[in-house]
Amino acid sequence: MSDESSYTVEVPTGADMQELGAKVAACVYGGDVLLLSGPLGAGKTTFAQGFGAGLHIDEPIVSPTFTIARELDGRFSDGTPAHLVHVDAYRLGGNDFAPGQDTVDRLLDELESLGLDEELEDPGEHTVILMEWGEQMASAFAEVRLEVHIDRPIDKATLDAEAENPNAELTGDGMRTVTFVPVGKRWEDFTGRLASME
Repeated sequence: MSDESSYTVEVPTGADMQELGAKVAACVYGGDVLLLSGPLGAGKTTFAQGFGAGLHIDEPIVSPTFTIARELDGRFSDGTPAHLVHVDAYRLGGNDFAPGQDTVDRLLDELESLGLDEELEDPGEHTVILMEWGEQMASAFAEVRLEVHIDRPIDKATLDAEAENPNAELTGDGMRTVTFVPVGKRWEDFTGRLASME
């Protein structure tokens, strides 16, 4: 992630992560694809909640892990209709490969079986794709995309707390580092626009 066009911000709280998601939503258009990655508990769904709020979606944004994809309607910042396809690719691309099949082919087969392949490869003029665990999908489709990498550095205090209570859930707060990597001409001015909102 040393790409000179990338943009990195520190995000200290869950509320700040939601606010960042809303700011990014104010910069998107129909046909955009965003690939969201980071470890468990990094804040991907929290970002997605802010993103949904930024698209004026009234329904709650929850992790679509068990349904793979959820489709929600709202509107873009200019008031035109927005259709969000929120995908969780965590369970896609398993280990059941056909002879000679590689990871990309496997992912595309799974997307096709779910009826998502065409929509993901060519979103309509009002559709935005937000894919959690999307890093494995980057080479499978979406030559033009915004990659959003969320990292949660774990400090000694967090490690000690987890050692004392391994069943405790990670909270939405705690410093995160979010790096945006624009890929393709469509996104080349994104980092400047986002920086101007800070």
